[in-house]
This record gives sequence, C-alpha cells and structure tokens, in this order.
Amino acid sequence: MTTKYIFVTGGVVSSLGKGITASSLGKLLQARGLQVTMLKCDPYINVDPGTMNPFQHGEVFVTEDGAETDLDLGHYERFLNKEMHHYNNFTAGKVYETVIARERHGDFLGTTVQVIPHITDEIKNRFRAAAKGADIAIIEIGGTVGDIESLPFLEAARQMGLEAGRENSLYVHVTLIPYIKASEELKTKPTQHSVQKLREIGIAPDVLVCRSEKPIDANMKAKLSMFCSVPKESVIEAPDVESIYEVPMVFHKQGLDDQIMMLLRLRTQSKDLDSWNEVVRRLKHPKREIVVALAGKYTDYKDAYKSVNESLVHGGIANEAKVNIRFLDTTDPKIEEQLDGVHGILVPGGFGDRGIEGKIRVAQLAREKKIPYFGLCLGLQIAVIEFARNVLKLNGAHSTEFNQKSRYPVIDLLPEQKSVKDKGATMRLGTYECTLKKGSLSHRAYGTVNISERHRHRFEVNNKFRKLLEDAGLTIAGLHSPKNLVEIVELKDHPWFVACQFHPEFKGRPEAPHPLFRDFVAACVERAETHGRNPIHA
Repeated sequence: MTTKYIFVTGGVVSSLGKGITASSLGKLLQARGLQVTMLKCDPYINVDPGTMNPFQHGEVFVTEDGAETDLDLGHYERFLNKEMHHYNNFTAGKVYETVIARERHGDFLGTTVQVIPHITDEIKNRFRAAAKGADIAIIEIGGTVGDIESLPFLEAARQMGLEAGRENSLYVHVTLIPYIKASEELKTKPTQHSVQKLREIGIAPDVLVCRSEKPIDANMKAKLSMFCSVPKESVIEAPDVESIYEVPMVFHKQGLDDQIMMLLRLRTQSKDLDSWNEVVRRLKHPKREIVVALAGKYTDYKDAYKSVNESLVHGGIANEAKVNIRFLDTTDPKIEEQLDGVHGILVPGGFGDRGIEGKIRVAQLAREKKIPYFGLCLGLQIAVIEFARNVLKLNGAHSTEFNQKSRYPVIDLLPEQKSVKDKGATMRLGTYECTLKKGSLSHRAYGTVNISERHRHRFEVNNKFRKLLEDAGLTIAGLHSPKNLVEIVELKDHPWFVACQFHPEFKGRPEAPHPLFRDFVAACVERAETHGRNPIHA
C-alpha cells in the first residue's frame, strides 16, 4: 500500500509531549497490524546532539547502527518495541551540511541554492527515505510553531501534503490549554493563535491533542472545534497521567486511532492491545516497592537519564515492583547518609570529573555492604577504580580521563581513540558483540553466551591490570573478543554486583524488559525483603 504520512507539530510552549503523543499514536496503529515507522526532525544547527550538554537536550540516545540521536527515539523504540536507525532522526545542521556539500561538489551548477526548493527538497527526501517499506510514517517536527528555525521543516511537511495527497497525509497538532488559577478557567486562546500560525504556513491541522492539567469538557471541545476548524471527534484530551505508558489507552478510549483510520481511509484487522494493557496493569498494581539510588552527574535534570529511568521501570514491571529512584548528590561528602533505606545502587554513564570521588565511595559501600550494584559505562570504570584502590591497594588508581599522571591508570583511552581530534560522532558507538562467561550473573540473565549491546565511550579497562584485578576477585564476565576489550565485570561473594561498559538501557522495552535491569531489580527486591528499609547499616 502507499505510505501514509502523519506529521506531529507542537504549539504554545515546548515540552508538551510531542514524542509521547507520536509514540502512543504509533503504538495504537501498530496494534491494528500496520507497519509503523517514526522520524524526529530537530531544527537546531548541530549535526547531531552528541556534543550537547544533557542539561540542554536531555540524554543522547544511541541506535543499533551507532547514531547519536534525540531522546525521543528512545520513546519510539520503547513504545513500538522495534529498532530505530540513523535515518529516523536528523537535524537542520545535517540537512544544511548535505546541501552545502552537494553545492560544493557541483550538483547545482548554474543555480541559486535556496531554502525553497533545495533545503525543503532535502528534508522531503529524508522523509521518504525513513518511510520506505512502512504503511505509516509518523514524523515529529521539533520545536514550537512560530519558531524561525523550524519553518523549513513545516514548509516541507506542507509540500508533502500536496505531493502525497490529502488521503495520504495528516497533521496532528499538540497544544496547551492553560488553566488560569486566579479565575479558575481553562483558556483556548493560545491554541487558537497557534493554529492560526500553522494556517499562515499553509497547514490546517486535522487533529488537536490538548494538554491540560484540568479536564476539558464537551463545551470547550466544541469551542476548540469551531475556532480551529477541527471536527469535535478530532479534539483529543491529553491529561497528565501517572505513567507515560497509560497514554495510548487514554487516546484509544477517546477514539483517536479510529479517527486517524477514518481520515486516512484505512481498514485493518481488529485491535490487539492485550500485551500493552498487561504492562499498564502491572505498573498500576505493584505487589512490592523498592528504592534504587542513582549516583549520576546530571541528577537535577531527570531527562539526562531518561532511558535508565525507564529501564528501571521496566525491571519493576517484570518483578511487579514499584521502583522509586533516589537521585544522589555525588559531590556531598556525607553521601553515605543519602543511602539510608536504599535497596540497590546504580551508577550511570557520564563525562567529566565532577562527583567522581562520590561515585567511587558509593561503589565501595555497595561492595562492602553487599548492596546490589549496577554500573553502566562509566559505572563499570568507577567499580574498577574502586576495586583497584581499596582491594588491590593501588593508591591513586584512576582513569586517564580524570588524571593523566596516575601511577595506576586502570582505565585508559582506547588505542584507536588516541589519534582522534574531532569530538562529534567519534566515540566507540553502536552495537558490538560480547561473549559472556558461563555461569556468571550476566550469563544467567541473558540465557545465552553471545550477546550484542550498544556503546558510547572512549575509555576502557586497561588490559595491563586485568590479571591483577582477576586474581584479587574481580570477574571478567564479558569480553569483546575481536579486540580483547572488557565488557562486563562482576564480583565474587556478592549477591548482585554487575557493571558493563555498554549501555543496556538503550534496549529496554516495557513489553520486553532488559535482562540485566530485570535481574538487578529482582536483586533489589530480595534485598528489601531480607534487610528491610535500612540496608546500609545491615
């Protein structure tokens, strides 16, 4: 069948949840048997988000093929339970880079290169390339209607409506209905103005998804319908919910998927949402509760660890447990006090030396107090540094990322990284194979010896210290054999101490929790049941 395009735009303010809206819509259409793909367009000039500060942009999500992408691709993968690739996310910077390279090559000889048609044509080409083989392509356009930088993307979306035909294209506008506390009223005027801005561009939205902290009644929906020229059935309420995984069912109950099917002239098999309903049931009715300490650097901005947070939720789903995350201040000299009442410790990836000593102290407490420990990327390096300092007694052991003059550089730059000068897209990125040690905790979790996981790092365990570490009781539980690189370490005589150089959080799904997160949460549940609420002093 001809590919149908759904464009998701945002109005009034940013951070309304366009990514969750697009993912939820994708889930509903997928449940009807349609092949759905997703695409995120980011209007900033960076070629990709790989060099951006997480405080500005949230986490960088890494795909199987090694692309550093927007965190919304994580939502796409988790909701649709399928892999995204480099072509599922592109930026204005990437578009301009491509067009300018073609101009320098001579592809446009004799032509004045302009935003229209050259930039918009490149954007449309990327729309079509990402949509290849799909029944439905849901394209999320970043930013807010009215922003200068997103105009070429909106113009390309408008042109696609003409070229694909109205029966093959549809526009969903996510907007805000603010509540004015002083007058105790919901206001539709900002949404009216946002839709007016879209119309000036040449786009008339087919569906309004309205975010609001208060219920939107039938009269207000009728008002929005009249002033925005959208059928009442296509004015969809998007209230705040306890979990983002409830959103597809909220939309389904209002008939959003039926409306989309009707507008796109589609007929498909009956809906199959049983698996998703079970996910939501387990989330809303946990049988137990645990506390996991997350010792990171960017804990003031939770989106910096979005995939980690969600993978812990998935581990909770598998164990029918509510996972409460306690974000630690790793610069606090009294960090031990922050660990009272926790049942597990997770040290995620990160860059820079702020809070490093606090993380090392946390790893030491996890080892000595037998608290379940899960290290991701930097979290593995922290575990190795701590072990070298306090078990091997190598005073000053460190990573050359933080101390290039360390006498005991147990973590060092990968050999192939030593000649790298550029920062963008030059790390060890994407999927690499790993061979697990039989009988290890990791082997038991995965149920197989050969696995593959996603990476994003420059530093690795220094093989010069491997024998010392192993002889002292640190198990090398996973190796990338082609280059003899340490991928997983575990501790003997510990209930659950696993640290990996890769990022398992990028492969976690609510319908298929990652094996390591599942077993980490299970170990935390066991700790909670045997040690109660004060494990640090047990």
